[in-house]
Amino acid sequence: MTINPWGSEVVNAEKLFSEFGLQKISDNIREFFMEELLFERGLIIAHRDFDKYLREFKNGKKIAVMSGIKPTGMYHMGSLQAAQEIVMLQKRLNAKVFYSIADLEAYADNGLTYEKSHENAISNIADLLAIGFDEKQAYVYKQSREMRVIQLANIFATHTTKATVEAIYGERHMGLYFAAFVQMGDIYLPQHESFGYEHVVVPVGLDQDPHIRLARDLAHKDHGLKLNPPSSIYHKTMLSLDGAKKMSKRNPDSMITLYEDEKSLKRKLANAFTGGRDSAEEQRRLGGRAEICPIYHLGYDLFDADDLRNKSRWDRCYGGKLLCGECKKEMLNIILEWLKQHKEKRDEKEHIAKEIVSGKYYDTG
Repeated sequence: MTINPWGSEVVNAEKLFSEFGLQKISDNIREFFMEELLFERGLIIAHRDFDKYLREFKNGKKIAVMSGIKPTGMYHMGSLQAAQEIVMLQKRLNAKVFYSIADLEAYADNGLTYEKSHENAISNIADLLAIGFDEKQAYVYKQSREMRVIQLANIFATHTTKATVEAIYGERHMGLYFAAFVQMGDIYLPQHESFGYEHVVVPVGLDQDPHIRLARDLAHKDHGLKLNPPSSIYHKTMLSLDGAKKMSKRNPDSMITLYEDEKSLKRKLANAFTGGRDSAEEQRRLGGRAEICPIYHLGYDLFDADDLRNKSRWDRCYGGKLLCGECKKEMLNIILEWLKQHKEKRDEKEHIAKEIVSGKYYDTG
């Protein structure tokens, strides 16, 4: 079984547990993060050695979080989920965040020019700052400008066979293999001697596990570097509005961006797949199916922190008392209010985002 980390398919979590050794989130981990919605609601569903990472944190060791964004467009709700995870770890663990603007991957996978990636990255970083990201406790960089990443990528590629990458990723063009090794450089940048963070966690979606497996394998290669395998945590996939695949920039009508206006959001929600029945009469009689409904999960996973309100929405759906049109109107108002507040915060942070993306904010080490 190979997984395409550049695709938009939803990955079967059970196969990753059974075939690739992902670990379930333990009660101890959940208890440590008991006040965090991402853990409380089961949105973070798996890990690799995150328990060991937390042990190093408790022992007072230097820890880091490694993440990033492929700057191919505006932030959407799937990106928002990942961003909230990064901010939560940064605040909860007081961890240094290394954040890669993956412009090399955007070129290899999407043919995006570096100029366009730069423009997109400003909006992406402004969104991240608005969500609560602390730029003072971070290092944000472009892949194309960070020579330590490129040097690490070259070392890793030299010590990896083509058969290994084909076994992990399947047959892809060489640009994607190159992008994968650049990501390996990203993942191990915190451990570079100029930073010295030996313990790193990488928050990702399930579809990104091939990168984690390759990175962990590289720690044991004879390349002359002393490396600790990265830990990882995996969040639940945010479904697209058509209910078929993960939310992705590849299908603009099935995603919601953080820049949607009321007219556009209303249209997208109106056309969205739901867990409803074929008719209102049938839904009142049989009830809806909230567990497969992207509209319900927008509230539960992202926008509604009120447990009682979410439980009421679930119960009314299954009891046939809440029809899909009513639920969409309810969610429209919740999301619009969130987007309004987010825009105000983003506008305040845009000048900082421009400095960060231009490279003026951080020094080189």
